Amino acid sequence: MQTLRDVPALRSAVEALKSDGKPLVLVPTMGALHDGHMALVEEGRRHGRHVVVSIFVNPKQFGPNEDLDAYPRREAKDAQMLTAAGVDILWAPPVEVMYPQGFATNIGVSGVSEGLDGAARPGHFDGVATVVTKLFNQVRPDVAIFGQKDYQQLAVIRRMVADLDMGIEIVGLPTQRAEDGLALSSRNAYLSEDERKAALALPRALGEAKRQIEKGDPVDGALAKAVATLAAHGFDPIDYVTLCDATTLEPMHVADRPGRLLGAAKLGTTRLIDNIAVDPA
Repeated sequence: MQTLRDVPALRSAVEALKSDGKPLVLVPTMGALHDGHMALVEEGRRHGRHVVVSIFVNPKQFGPNEDLDAYPRREAKDAQMLTAAGVDILWAPPVEVMYPQGFATNIGVSGVSEGLDGAARPGHFDGVATVVTKLFNQVRPDVAIFGQKDYQQLAVIRRMVADLDMGIEIVGLPTQRAEDGLALSSRNAYLSEDERKAALALPRALGEAKRQIEKGDPVDGALAKAVATLAAHGFDPIDYVTLCDATTLEPMHVADRPGRLLGAAKLGTTRLIDNIAVDPA
């Protein structure tokens, strides 16, 4: 595996890989890799012969009171995992390469970015769209793999790729979970032992709301019960628990089409997110 940190070296290496005409796959990450990330790499292998993984903790998607400085960074261990997985290139640019002096461009995606985390974390999805556009232009992949745990992020990227005619296939891999059901996340490392147990209330509350909605119970009542469950387990604040259209992310108060239940809440100092599909009969 080559570890590269400047764009000319990356372009040269990518050109050499693509010379055989086989698809090139990009798996964008912020590092601190876990089994969920490695599932993305494995999925990438199924979609193309060559896999590039990026590691970049993107300052533009963190708010002023968020965990940019504390976000876990462990590139050496990550590189070992990626080498063992047969990744071709680790693209790990420093901030000054990604955002050189005078950088002045911002990518915004209207609609799907405006509610949920877009409301709770102003500017977050502009930062995501900008860095992903940069990564796509740098690596020039045929396919890019993202996890469905960050469901709104996936919707934003799909909208952006379609709107800008980027010609990249976007694959969303179902959320990878621990054996007890908690969605895998680098931020789970922040949880204390007691918080880790309490965190299970999030997937369980969403699962119970899904069961209620799919059997025909009122949506608003199911959501209110989920919120109450989270509060009872120490989540505070609860940013949202809501049912949205699976494609547009517009709020749904009647389950009359495929939807997505999404929740985000803070447990101690750690903000957790999760989501689950809702398919009414």
